[in-house]
Amino acid sequence: MNDATLLVIEGKHADHPAFVPALRKKGFVVELVSNGSGASARLAGDFNPDVIVVNAATLRTSGKRICQSLREKAPKIPILLILDPDRGIEKVEADVILPLPFTAQKLVNRIRHLLPGDGKDNIHAGPVRLDVEKRIVRCLGKQTRLTPRLMRLLKNLIEHQGEVVERKTLFSQVWETDYTDDTRTLDVHVSWLRRAIEVDPEHPKFLKTIRGVGYRLDV
Repeated sequence: MNDATLLVIEGKHADHPAFVPALRKKGFVVELVSNGSGASARLAGDFNPDVIVVNAATLRTSGKRICQSLREKAPKIPILLILDPDRGIEKVEADVILPLPFTAQKLVNRIRHLLPGDGKDNIHAGPVRLDVEKRIVRCLGKQTRLTPRLMRLLKNLIEHQGEVVERKTLFSQVWETDYTDDTRTLDVHVSWLRRAIEVDPEHPKFLKTIRGVGYRLDV
């Protein structure tokens, strides 16, 4: 799954490899911090990554305390720990432990195994991922629970990503009505969706308005 969001804790010690450039090249959205307190600060806000990567080798630590703190703050987010084997491998609060050395591709493969799968109740378009059953949308580190109608609206747009969906079609499929004169209702729902998926809802990059026609999801 491309465009998944990672929180990477990585120091600057040159004697151990840094993996952030390789992860970004593979299409991951990477938020980089240099220590555990920086990671805690990001998680305390509205940032909700798909996976946390702790490069303990570059921090010259076992990563045990960092992982324990992260698990307390974000118990549902998978943690991958990169270790210097010379420090020994302890029992830590991590879902995957990777002792150096290994290739960047191996790291990518392990991260992908930790990502939520796209089953019948999970659909995605680029970084926009929707859990239809739970009505939860995740995008670029944000997670929002949607109303049933907003979920149906986003589902329709995801299923027709890159295509212009006419207003009358959205009214018919989401509101189950042929009455299309209440344009304000649709506009308000689109603005709510933008708050859930856009970095800057006032200047949307994903959910575009096609004047006089409808909307298009570009990812």
